[in-house]
Amino acid sequence: MEELTSIHNQHVKDWKKLQTKKFRRQTGEYLLDGWHLVNEAVKAGHHLNQLIGTADQLADHGDLVALADEAYTVTPEIMRHVTDTVTPQGIAAVVDLPDAHQVPASLSGAWLFLDRVQDPGNVGTMVRTADAAGFTGVVVGSRSADIFGPKVVRSMQGSQFHLQLLEGDLRKWVADFKAAGAPVYGTQLNPAAQNFRDIHPGATFALIMGNEGQGMSNELLAQTTANLYIPMRGDAESLNVAVSAGILMFQLNQEL
Repeated sequence: MEELTSIHNQHVKDWKKLQTKKFRRQTGEYLLDGWHLVNEAVKAGHHLNQLIGTADQLADHGDLVALADEAYTVTPEIMRHVTDTVTPQGIAAVVDLPDAHQVPASLSGAWLFLDRVQDPGNVGTMVRTADAAGFTGVVVGSRSADIFGPKVVRSMQGSQFHLQLLEGDLRKWVADFKAAGAPVYGTQLNPAAQNFRDIHPGATFALIMGNEGQGMSNELLAQTTANLYIPMRGDAESLNVAVSAGILMFQLNQEL
């Protein structure tokens, strides 16, 4: 096990650069920060390319050290530097970046599509909620937050290991679902849309959530089977997109 004490070490520089989308794509790897995420990766059968931790944390978890190709003992300063976390837990791991452009063998189950959702916390929360609601997968469209950025990864809390997490052209995904006879539901802050409680989609469907400020694109709204809204009893103008997604996902997938 190699011991590192300087933030100028090349390994440390590379771990720091994994905070950028460009370097993640270049290396085909991303960083997991904290024991929960590392353990979720191991439980899901994902390989640990590198395990990074402070001396006390690695000493307490020799089982994980044995699973990694390489293990590095680092200082608390290095942990703060590479994880971009104010109070890191003292453990991180480098794992392979999944192929986010693969095509599923069949379009089945409940799917969430994200149209230009830009806040990393919202994207991560919706992926985590999709996992909790029993969804099969999440497809993130262009101009959304990067699904393997540090803030999204922390917010997902390991749910990326429990469902299919993909990127793609949502217009193509909507067309493919409809061609397979599966309904696709948009979301629209408009009383002329359908009340979400009146919808019973069955086992296979897709739900689209749009941009925090602008909602879904008009092009996608025109493609959907139906567009849904959530009636509100109070005086709030709108709901946070992640809150709305949670309400809709549990309602639409409740019969499975």
